[in-house]
Amino acid sequence: MAAKKSERMLVDEWRDILALHARTLCELDRELHHHGLGASDFEVLDVLAEGAPEDGGSACRVQELASRVHLSQSALSRLVARLEKDGLVRRGMCSEDRRGVRVELTVKGRERHAEVKPLQRSVLDRMLNGPGE
Repeated sequence: MAAKKSERMLVDEWRDILALHARTLCELDRELHHHGLGASDFEVLDVLAEGAPEDGGSACRVQELASRVHLSQSALSRLVARLEKDGLVRRGMCSEDRRGVRVELTVKGRERHAEVKPLQRSVLDRMLNGPGE
């Protein structure tokens, strides 16, 4: 039977994860700022782009988007409003449920995502894999 990690080791491991997350988020925000985006902004664009069919269409219900980007509904609503104001996404009613709201990438949003994706992936590689790995 494998020995369980001590409580201290678990707490230390948890704090290491939190520190890595915080450092990575700060680095992403710093790098993406030059493109008018923050880390959470890009994450929304990325989730929408990943779900996009080849013709460039992509939409996601706000509730599903919130669970995938790990933001509260209210924080996501504010973020989506900013992205919409910048012309990167548009909101609309769900055809299958009139109470639901869908968020969709615009052409400008797909272009910004494509422009910034290599930078974001480079930061993730550097921060999560370390130098020279």
